Amino acid sequence: MSLTLCPIHPGFVAVASGVDLAKPLTAQEVAEIDAAMDRFGVLIFRDQPLQAEEQLAFAKNFGPLDLGLRKVSKSANRLEHVELLDISNVDESGKVADRNHRKIVGNIANQLWHSDSSFQYPAARYSMLSAVVLPSAGGQTEFCDLRAAYDDLPEDLKQEVEELEVEHYALHSRFMLGDDQYTEEQRNALPPVIWPLVRTHRSSGRKLLFIGAHASRIPSMTLAEGRMMLADLLEHATRRERIYSHEWQVGDLVMWDNRSTLHRGRRYDLSVRRELRRTTTLDIDNSDPQVAAA
Repeated sequence: MSLTLCPIHPGFVAVASGVDLAKPLTAQEVAEIDAAMDRFGVLIFRDQPLQAEEQLAFAKNFGPLDLGLRKVSKSANRLEHVELLDISNVDESGKVADRNHRKIVGNIANQLWHSDSSFQYPAARYSMLSAVVLPSAGGQTEFCDLRAAYDDLPEDLKQEVEELEVEHYALHSRFMLGDDQYTEEQRNALPPVIWPLVRTHRSSGRKLLFIGAHASRIPSMTLAEGRMMLADLLEHATRRERIYSHEWQVGDLVMWDNRSTLHRGRRYDLSVRRELRRTTTLDIDNSDPQVAAA
């Protein structure tokens, strides 16, 4: 059975079925998923509970795995595989973390609109998030389409932003939330990188706004002007009618393209256990001089 797609939001997001993610994928299935990602940017696979090894094997079909902020964090990983990122409110001992634990800051930072690993060369390609334990309320994940956001810009603003560049820094969002207790080594583990503000999605050829919580400044502008422009563009991109809000069910796997979408988690009772597992792939392309030099 081949991949079946049911669009559920205008312009992007589809429920995908017809493929068992726990089993090795054929080359045709990988190609079909890639093509669907180019079209929709977000795919939802229902009732696909995965063991750690199964999720890792599925992710590796789409490129080498990314560690993201694990390169900065010195805390212990309670999961067996370092490439499997623990998106939870659970501490190293397996208990729900105290509100002052750094893990909780990470949960709150995830509530900012962002693209995974935009703070590095190469940045992330796909993220795959699997739901294991869920609270009874809250904790949705929202998505917006950066391609549609660019398409809907006024023509004069398109011309203004076309040649601008943006600095992305891994700890920018953490500093915003008061989490600044990092060593010099940690601060320098992922130095700031520069991306074009307007990028072209390599697979689909569509232009997009490459913004989000890791975007810290526009070097060609004063800090105040640049941050206000980034705030205005983010407000434009995340207008309510552009947003898809995913209501999680245990066994869901949601896959998104970090090159063309932003996402954020929503609030939930942090005293109630919530566990999801994320795998993320790197956007490797030797034709991109920034990536090839990284």
